[in-house]
Amino acid sequence: MKTDGKKIDALIFDLGGVLIDLDLEKCKRAFAERLSYNGIDMLLDAFHQKGIYSDLEEGLISADEFRSRILAGSAPGCTAEDVDEAVFALLVGVRPYKFTLLTELAKSYDLYLLSNTNPISMIKCYRLFEETGYPMDRMFRKLFLSYQMKMQKPSERIFRTAVEETGCTPDRVLFIDDSAANVEGAEKAGLNAMLFNQEDNLETALKMKLEELGQC
Repeated sequence: MKTDGKKIDALIFDLGGVLIDLDLEKCKRAFAERLSYNGIDMLLDAFHQKGIYSDLEEGLISADEFRSRILAGSAPGCTAEDVDEAVFALLVGVRPYKFTLLTELAKSYDLYLLSNTNPISMIKCYRLFEETGYPMDRMFRKLFLSYQMKMQKPSERIFRTAVEETGCTPDRVLFIDDSAANVEGAEKAGLNAMLFNQEDNLETALKMKLEELGQC
């Protein structure tokens, strides 16, 4: 979507797959090896989770209920900590250059986060940022988290709600996500949107997109 010369005021980033690298197969192995949980393939997807995992990310069940339901299908003796560690295995880390990039972008744009995520994953996400000296609450003006909002991408409603809270008009926002469905949902809600592959360089890809929108 073009901005027709209108300035981009805000950047809204997805978290997993954009800022934090993901390893889906590592997470599946952790559920199988640590918990002997055999149903994880039915729950984990590259972009949108299913079943109780989706319910957790939409805030329909609590973290404790999710842990209990996973443990019910796991080997005897497994604990809630084992469940958390298996969930954490999805989140590989943040490449250091991205912290520098976000710091530079914050000089010109308001930065926000919009993620389909859950309270267990966020324990590690907060930790990854804090350990490098860039806590999320200082890096972003606001975090829009699916389990708190009780809605998920790619629903147009979640994008409209987030943009309304930024105080911007949709055409002055750029949303960055690794899911084509989420990018399409953002565009339907009137936002500018950019599809990103985590194997690419975010700084280069974002610069190209901003140039396309006439911002550089």
